[in-house]
Amino acid sequence: MGGDVPIPELRRALHRVADEIADYLDSVGERRVLPLVEPGDVAAQLPPSPPRTGESLEQILDDYKQLIEPNVTHWNHPGFLAYFSITGSGPGIIGEALASALNVNAMLWRTSPAATELEVVTCDWLRQMLGLDEGFSGHINDTASISTLLALAAARHRLDPTIRERGLAGRSEVSGLTVYASDQAHSSVDKAVMALGIGHGNLRRIACDEQFRLAPEELAAAIEADRQTGLQPMAVVATAGTTSTTSVDPLTAIADLCQRQGLWLHVDGAYAGSAAVCEEYRRHFAGWERADSIVVNPHKWLFTPVDCSVLFVREEDLLRETFSLVPEYLRSQEGEKNLMDLGVQLGRRFRALKLWMVIRAFGVDGLQERIRYHCALAEELARRIDGDRDFEVVAPVPFSTVCFRWLEGADDDERDAKNEALLARINAEGPVFLSHTRLRGRYVLRAAIGNLRTTKEHVDAAWRTVRRCARRLDAAG
Repeated sequence: MGGDVPIPELRRALHRVADEIADYLDSVGERRVLPLVEPGDVAAQLPPSPPRTGESLEQILDDYKQLIEPNVTHWNHPGFLAYFSITGSGPGIIGEALASALNVNAMLWRTSPAATELEVVTCDWLRQMLGLDEGFSGHINDTASISTLLALAAARHRLDPTIRERGLAGRSEVSGLTVYASDQAHSSVDKAVMALGIGHGNLRRIACDEQFRLAPEELAAAIEADRQTGLQPMAVVATAGTTSTTSVDPLTAIADLCQRQGLWLHVDGAYAGSAAVCEEYRRHFAGWERADSIVVNPHKWLFTPVDCSVLFVREEDLLRETFSLVPEYLRSQEGEKNLMDLGVQLGRRFRALKLWMVIRAFGVDGLQERIRYHCALAEELARRIDGDRDFEVVAPVPFSTVCFRWLEGADDDERDAKNEALLARINAEGPVFLSHTRLRGRYVLRAAIGNLRTTKEHVDAAWRTVRRCARRLDAAG
C-alpha cells in the first residue's frame, strides 16, 4: 500500500496540466460555446462502476481531454454572452491551483493564519476599490445566494434575537416577518426567506417603474399594509444591477424609507457592483453606502474563477452573534477573527488567494479599463440594435448587458414565439451563446458582455449572427 501519487509522476502531470490550461485558454475562442451533446451522452461514455485499482494520471488526463473538455459549456469563451459572463483569468486560475495544493480549512485563525488575514485584507482592498467607507467589513462566501441568506439571517436576529434559540415555529407571540424586494430581484431572495423560516408567502414582490426599478411608493404602501395587519416588516433587498435588465433600484429613496421604518437594507450588487471600481459608474450606486449589507461577486465581473462572493456588513458583531457557535474542540485563546463565526459553513476554502492574485496582477487601473471597455461595447451594440428597424432595445443599458427583441410577428404572442425560435437558432450556430428573460410578460433576448476575452470583433460577430439567423427564419416563414 502506497501513499499519494509519487512526486515525479505528480510533477509530470502538473506540467502537462499547465500546458493543457494554457492551450485551452489560447484556443477556447475557436470552439463552439455549447457542445454538440444530448442529455446522457457524457455519462454513456463513462464506466458504470469505479476502477478496482488505481489508474495513471496520464490516462486520467487523456480521458479528461477526450471526454470532459470537449463536452462542457465554455464559460471562458469570448462568445459566451449569456446570463452574466464570467472569466477564469490566468492569475485567478493560479491562485485556485495553489489554494488546492495548500488545502487549508480557514475555519479558525489558527487553522490558517495566512488564509484568515489575507481574506480580511483583500476584502478591505475591494471595499476601497468600490468607494465604500471604513464602516464596512467583508468576508468571502461561495455565491451571492449564501451572502444574501446570511444578511437576512442577521436582519432577523437584529429584529428578534430570541429566534436564534427558540425559532419561529409555534410561537404565537412572534408576528409574521416580512421581506421586500422588487419583482426583478433575484430568486436567491425567495430561497433565503424559505430557508430562514420566514416563508415564501411573506416575501413581498414590489412593482417596478418603467425602467424596471423598484417603486419606492409601492414599497412604502406594502410596508404600511403589513404593519396594519400586525406583521413585522424585517428587511428590504434592493438590487443594484438586476438579473434581467441590470437596472438599479433607487437606493437613496429606499435607504431613507428603511431608516424611517427601522428596516435592514441589503443591496444585491452581485453583478453590477463591480462597476463601482470605476468612479464614473458610482453615481448608479448612490445610497448603497447607507446599507446594512452589500454583496458583490468578484467571480462575475472581476475575472476571479467561480466561486467568490464578498459580503460586506456594517455590524460584523451582529453577524457573529447570529451564527457563532463554538464547540469545545474548536475553542482557542488567540482572540483573533475566526471566519467560521460569520456564517453557516464551518469549512472554508482559501478563496481569498485567487482574488488577491487577480487584484495584484491586473491592478485597479487594469480592472477599470476592462469594465469600461465592456460597457462601451454594450453601448455600441445597443446603438446598432436601435438603428435596425427589425429590432428594438427594450431596457436601459446602464452597464454591459443589452436586452432586445426581434419585431417580427403580427402580435406580441407571435413575436414571443419568433424570438424564442431565433434564440434557439442563434445558439445552435455555435460561436455565440445568448440567454433570454421575460419583461412585462414578453420574451426578450439578452447579451451580457463581461468575459475578459470578449472584444469588439466578437460582439460584431454576435450581432451578425443574430441578424443572419433572423433573416433565415423570416425566409423560412
